[in-house]
Amino acid sequence: MDPNALKFFIYAVIVLSAVFHEYAHGFMAYRLGDSTAKNAGRLTLNPFAHMELMGTVVIPLFLLYFGGIFIGWAKPVPYNPFNLRDKKYGSLKVGIAGPGANIAIALILGTLLRLASAGIFNVLPVSGFFWQAIGLIVYINIFLALFNLIPVPPLDGSKVLMDLFPRAGHALARFGVFGIMLALFLAFMILPTLANLIFYAISGYWFS
Repeated sequence: MDPNALKFFIYAVIVLSAVFHEYAHGFMAYRLGDSTAKNAGRLTLNPFAHMELMGTVVIPLFLLYFGGIFIGWAKPVPYNPFNLRDKKYGSLKVGIAGPGANIAIALILGTLLRLASAGIFNVLPVSGFFWQAIGLIVYINIFLALFNLIPVPPLDGSKVLMDLFPRAGHALARFGVFGIMLALFLAFMILPTLANLIFYAISGYWFS
């Protein structure tokens, strides 16, 4: 595939994966009794409802095409924790729903990769572009889940940590911009290897 086309494909996969991520937050909140996301028009898989001009379009496309890296964000789905029926773990459930959606995508498509490599599907070879594209989708969703589970604000992991270990959560919240710097350090230095290990565990071969 042409390098520029590949970059656009990666961008499209990340954006659509982020859409499922944000939708899952809103859906979980709605199931728990809060209709804030639904009332705001965010309980939808329409990408345009979740995109932000700078964070989802301008900055990530510029960095991807001219820097070879991806940094971006979607609009956070709003929810009101006071409306949740589960007062104790409601916020945790909403927080974990986004990464959970990405893991679900990775598990489903990764299982297809494992079956394909075992010869279950003989229509397309596992080395073909179709399966390579599926592998990329699996890896990206694993990476997105891991990144969002880093326990620093505003990432989802901070909400999980706050509900399970409030003292530690408040301590990490004080890191401010240093917390984001830590998350970016982990994203570039550690998460690729960890994501590849999980990719292997799901699919049966290494991502490359």
